[in-house]
Parts: sequence; structure tokens; C-alpha cells
Amino acid sequence: MAEPAANAKPRKWWGWGDPDKRTPLGESALRMLREELGEAEPDHRVQIDEVAIPEPRPLPDSLADAVNAASVLTAHEQRVRRAAGSSYPDLVRLRHGELGRAPDAVVMPGSPEQVAAVLDVCAREGVAVVPFGGGTSVVGGVDPEPGPHRAVIALDLRRMRDVRVDPISMTATLGPGLRGPEAEEALRAQGFTIGHFPQSFEYATIGGFAATRSAGQASSGYGRFDELVAHIAMTAPAGELRTLETPHTAAGPSLRELIVGSEGTLGVITEVTVRVRPVPEARRYEAWVAADFGSGREVVRALAQADALPDVTRLSDETETRVSLGLAGTEGFKKTALDAYLGLRRRSGGCLVICGWEGERESVERRRAISARLLRRGGAVPLGQAPGRAWEHGRFDGPYLRDELMDLGYMVETLETSHTWARLDDLYGAVGQAIDGAMAAQGTPGIVMCHVSHAYRDGASLYFTFACRARRGAELEQWREVKTAACEAIVSAGGTITHHHAVGRDHAPYMRSEVGDLGVEALRALKERLDPAGVMNPGKLLPAG
Repeated sequence: MAEPAANAKPRKWWGWGDPDKRTPLGESALRMLREELGEAEPDHRVQIDEVAIPEPRPLPDSLADAVNAASVLTAHEQRVRRAAGSSYPDLVRLRHGELGRAPDAVVMPGSPEQVAAVLDVCAREGVAVVPFGGGTSVVGGVDPEPGPHRAVIALDLRRMRDVRVDPISMTATLGPGLRGPEAEEALRAQGFTIGHFPQSFEYATIGGFAATRSAGQASSGYGRFDELVAHIAMTAPAGELRTLETPHTAAGPSLRELIVGSEGTLGVITEVTVRVRPVPEARRYEAWVAADFGSGREVVRALAQADALPDVTRLSDETETRVSLGLAGTEGFKKTALDAYLGLRRRSGGCLVICGWEGERESVERRRAISARLLRRGGAVPLGQAPGRAWEHGRFDGPYLRDELMDLGYMVETLETSHTWARLDDLYGAVGQAIDGAMAAQGTPGIVMCHVSHAYRDGASLYFTFACRARRGAELEQWREVKTAACEAIVSAGGTITHHHAVGRDHAPYMRSEVGDLGVEALRALKERLDPAGVMNPGKLLPAG
């Protein structure tokens, strides 16, 4: 199959996504924001040529021979665009022109053979390699780590964008540099979809989905990305790891699982085969309101344990419901009408539940009827399809809204975790209180919101969003205090340090709590075998020391 056309329009270098797209706040939303968080000092961005980065260190001449001279970029803008991901501290440093570090060059291989040649040079010459896909990491996963290396390159995989579909097996082999929309466009032309739609979908890549063990908004129906991977290939400095393309194997520990989630620390993912499905014939999205977050969680648990989860299942807590409706103008339906509707049902406020079903029309209707019966049994009341369609229409707008809020002078960040149903409420309370307390302790009381968006028979994820006035000039210290408090609360409660954002640099200090001392040493041994020179994405995934 022919290579799909590249998305030539560059994303914002200082924020998220399409430079021409905005999500401006209306007057009522601005008023609510200031009442909740107080007046903030607007942020001011520098121009890209004002971003301070070190002069590039010299690279070995043999590096250009491994690809070609035109595929080695050293211009200021190209280096800035690959110098950070999309976390709050990344964007603060970019906006203020204070990166402090950047790759010395951007190298763009066009094949697995060129990747191998580049890694061979870098391992021999002591040049660090940071695999770079869409630059959407929110955990410090693509920042060049300062260290003893001779130089650092960003290995941009955008040229590796092949698509091969096996319609009989319903699989597709994809290049790691394909962005989500590009992969979907190519597959839909043959009647298929991956069904993987994380909030980063517009810019994240196939290789990034695999490297970070990504989970999409429709994971209840289509599965997390690791569940979709049928075959994967990775080129490491020590050679190539390649799994069989087979539905299942009992041949020892899964190498596929070692590669998925490795975050570029072991090698470079060069090929991914995923299971695909037919493009859905019907799609139905609608909203419900649960009485409160506790009863809403019980409804979601009942759906999960009855194997009746909608493909998209998202439950917002009271604060997220209130703030989201306020900021978005209630997403297409008037708040007064909503209040009146709920009043007729003896309901005031509550928690928004978004449900979506996709597939054959008969299947959607049947599964929706089963889910609706359990939703009603749990006390939820329906709001109809209009708010569900509004959510679907704006499902990728969150990062754009963050840009607007940062412009206005507010700190906005997200983090996620998961636990069993029996301990989910304790985790929810501990993390929310830790975030709230850390913001207040700095004189910037804020808002803590949460939703459940990935549910299983034994537990669910919790996705927190918090916002407060930014401490102008001390934003990174402010963020670090809140993030640390949240992470320590997660660890103390026995939750995972990440459900789907990955580990990167930000979560690496907590890996011992996640897998234990022996687990960390096992991962170190694996890295030493595959990456003996230690050049692959230094400082990520594994804790220091």
C-alpha cells in the first residue's frame, strides 16, 4: 500500500496542536474561573528564536553516512521542536525560552536498516539517542537528559510510515512514525479501524502508543494498545528483537511485553502489527447523570463485572462535572434546562457519565439496552444523545483548553493512577487531598477534578486534573511540590504510579515502589544486555542509582 501523505502542518512549538485552533473561554467561564481560583497574571511567550539552548556539540561524521546528510538537522527551530514533550513543566520552559537543554541534532532515519546504522554509530561513539514520535509525552519522556554523553540526538521517526493490511487476519502492520489520524485514514480506506483514540490522538504516533503502553478513550470496547499489538519489532544497539505474528504463544516470558512500554530505553520500535476491526456501522454516544461519585463508581463497577461496559465509559466526579459544564458552556445544552430536567427527577447536581457504543447497528442497540438497564438500576438518569455527541465532538480539545488557561496565568496539570474497586475510594480521597493541600500550602488554592475512564472487572483508573494560579517566576517549583505530593499519596495508597501516561523521567523515582528492588535490577540487566553503552533515552523509566 502506498505511504499516506504526511501531515505537513507543524504543531505549536510552545503548546498543543494546530496553531490555528483555539478554545477561547466565554465571559461566564472566565468569571467562574476567577471566582474559583482568583485573578492571575497572564503569561507572556517568547518567540521561538528567543528560546535559549546550548550550541550544538559536534557529532561523528559517520552519523550522516548512516542516513544521509539531508536527514541530519541542526537548525535552531528543529532542535527546539524536539527538545521537550507536552507536560506542564515542558511548556513552561518552552514558553519562557528557558529550555536549558536540547538535542544537538535531529536525525530522521527512513528504514529499520538506517535505525540500526545510527544506533551502531551512537553506541560506538557514546552519543545518546532519544526516540521521538509526536512529542506528546506528559511525563518527561522525550527530554534530552544531561549527562556524560558526547552528544544527544533526537531520532525522529516520521519517515517510517508504511502501512500493510492483512484483511483476512484483520491485522495491519504500521510504521512507528505514523500519527494516529494518518493511520486511521489509511485503514479506513480499506474499511478498518484500530479504535485507539487517546486524547493525544491528533499528534501521537504508532511507535509512541506502543512505547508508552497507551490506553485510548474507547479502551473498554477496543482494548488498550498493548492488547491490540499482535507483533512488534525493535532495533536495539545490540541487535534486533522481533516477535512472531501469531495470536498466542506459550514460548516463555513475552518479549512483546518487554518491548511494549519500554519508552525508548532499550531500543527503537521499528514496526508494529495491530489487530484491527471493521469501521463501525453505527455509533451512539449519550450522557447520564449519577447521583454522586460513589454511586457512579458502583454503576461502572456493575457494568464492568457484568461485561456490559460501553465502549467509551467516562464518569466525572462532582467537581469535574460542575467545572467542565461551566468552562464549556455546558457543551451544547443550557444549564438551566439541565437543572430543570434533573429537578423533575428529584436530582440536584450529580456526576456526568458519558457512554458510547460502536459496531454493527444491532449490536449497538442490544449492548446499549443492557448498559442502560444497569445504569438505571444504579440510580443514574439519562440526558440523551446531544451532550454525548457534544463530548465526542470535543474529545480531543482538553490540551487546547490547557493552552488557553496557561495564557491566562493558571497552572493546569493532569496525572492518573488505578487501583482495585475495594481500594479505589481510599486512593481517590488520598490523592485529591494531597493535591489540594499542596496547592493551598503555596498560597494558591485550586480545584481538583477527577474522572474514571478505564474500567475493568477488578478495578478502574482515576484521572486527576488540577488547576490553580501560577506562581509567576516559580512555576516549576510549584508544579514539583504538587506533583510530588500526589505521587507520594499514590504510592502510599498502593496505586500504580501510572495507568497510561508512562513513566518517563517524572515517575522514574517511584519505580521501586511499582516493581520492587529486584524488579528494577531485572530491568537494569535487560537494558545492559540490549544497550551496553547506555545510550538509549538516558534518565527515563529506571530510577537513578
